Amino acid sequence: MQLNTRGIPYYINKPLVARVTRNQDIDEEGNILITGDSAIHYLPKFSALLTGLPIAQLIPDKPAVYNVLSLDHLQEGDIVAINTDGIIQTLYRPGSKQNFLLFTERCNSNCLMCSQPPKNKNDGDYFYNIYSQLIPLLPTDCEEIGITGGEPTLLGDLFFQLLDQLKNHLPDTEIHCLSNGRTFAWREMTEQIASLNYERLMFGIPVYSDHAASHDYIVQAKGAFNQTMQGLYNLAAIGQRLEIRVVLHKQTIPRLKKLAHYIYRNLPFASHVAFMGLENQGYTPHNIDKLWIDPDDYMNELTEAAEYLDQMGMNVSIYNSQLCVMPERLWRFNRKSISDWKNIYLEKCAGCRLLNDCGGLFASCSEQHSKAIKPFL
Repeated sequence: MQLNTRGIPYYINKPLVARVTRNQDIDEEGNILITGDSAIHYLPKFSALLTGLPIAQLIPDKPAVYNVLSLDHLQEGDIVAINTDGIIQTLYRPGSKQNFLLFTERCNSNCLMCSQPPKNKNDGDYFYNIYSQLIPLLPTDCEEIGITGGEPTLLGDLFFQLLDQLKNHLPDTEIHCLSNGRTFAWREMTEQIASLNYERLMFGIPVYSDHAASHDYIVQAKGAFNQTMQGLYNLAAIGQRLEIRVVLHKQTIPRLKKLAHYIYRNLPFASHVAFMGLENQGYTPHNIDKLWIDPDDYMNELTEAAEYLDQMGMNVSIYNSQLCVMPERLWRFNRKSISDWKNIYLEKCAGCRLLNDCGGLFASCSEQHSKAIKPFL
């Protein structure tokens, strides 16, 4: 599924965020008009114009992006950012339940299997500008929005300002923020979270091993395990809702059962534990020899870990897995978790009678997937 496109910018002097429409008669102000018609009725109420037409068709001095490669993926009411270089990014789709806000591409870890490799650049002001424009446009009946990175908390004060803006504009929306939890080892960070009193906010924080050196190796950051654990305890002390995330691969599987026991003994306050299949994106293809294990070969370990935590009264889910690879006793933990814009099914899955209940695969895993995938006929 396409989320970005580009064209040639015209009078776009700063990033612009607005809803898109193809209705030239719309009454609301601040929309972006999409047109492919040769006759453009450019009304002042539109913030900008997106078109596949050449520049000769444009009205002088009006913000626009022309010669846009593709506009078919944009639906009525989608919210986009138009950048000064002509890149048009889809930020929010009202028809999707898997919208997320990328707060930063910076990170203080460098995980072996990171699907969004960090970039060492100061992008906080840019993303703050984009999302401070976006949030007031979000529909108030939105059920859930994700926050991701990079490491979102590296925005510092801007992170908390955006959270406060979300809380005030979307008081009934669930906010799920992915973080490695390390910055919360400093109490002042946790105190700022406490001051928000944000009941709809949950942090998803990874713990990859019960053994500090193993966790630190996976995230490629010395001392990360101790910081993450301290961060979790600091957040738990203020009653913050927490999810523990475990990505399943060659480095985590050998100690998976021990990790499950560790989570129950040391992190019983977690609201949710998610075991997650590997995404073959970002750093993963470069580290595939260190990471890849056929999911069919770790089902015994996953079954022991998931059922143990379930028996201990913890809320458990399995993400990014296929029903045909899992023993039936694990199906009750399975969730359709892969974002719609990167979710696929293999050609062999077409006739499967359980296709609608299965989570499918990441598009990046079309070649790197379990040998056990087969349809239920």
